[in-house]
Parts: sequence; C-alpha cells; structure tokens
Amino acid sequence: MTTKLILVVLRSGGCEKLNNRLLDEGYRVTEFASTGGFLRRGNTTLFIGVSDEQVEHVLALMREACTEMGEAAEGEHNATVFVLDARQFIHF
Repeated sequence: MTTKLILVVLRSGGCEKLNNRLLDEGYRVTEFASTGGFLRRGNTTLFIGVSDEQVEHVLALMREACTEMGEAAEGEHNATVFVLDARQFIHF
C-alpha cells in the first residue's frame, strides 16, 4: 500500500471546522501553528497521513471546508495543499 502525506496550510479561521471533519471521518491529524506569507500572518498547518485511496476524499473535505470559509482576499488563498509520497508511515 502506498501512503501519502498531505500538508495543508490554512489561513486563520478555518482550521477547527476542517480538523473536526477529518477527525469525525477517522483521519489522524497533526496541527501546527505557523506563520508565513507576505504579511507574515498566522496560519495553521495540518499533517495528514493517508493511503492513496483516501487522498481524493480528504481533498473533497478540504474543498468543502474552504468554500464555507468564504472568499479569501485578493491574492490570498484559504488553503495551500501539498500531497507528497511517504516512503513509510509508522505508528509506535
């Protein structure tokens, strides 16, 4: 089974709803406070480990949550998502 690491950088305000949806669906989520962008605004970064088959479902949950956040200011995004290959996904 191939695994993926999904990194999501969310602008402030949308994290709790998305995090709760992911947890309700049984996904494990690690949340970090982060800063970035032109004005060094506060963001939240989520790390989510999933199988290949789960990627599209997680992305659909993100799209829905980001749509509910409303429009971002011009030149900004509600979320930036990276889907990376994970060579190993281990729980201890």
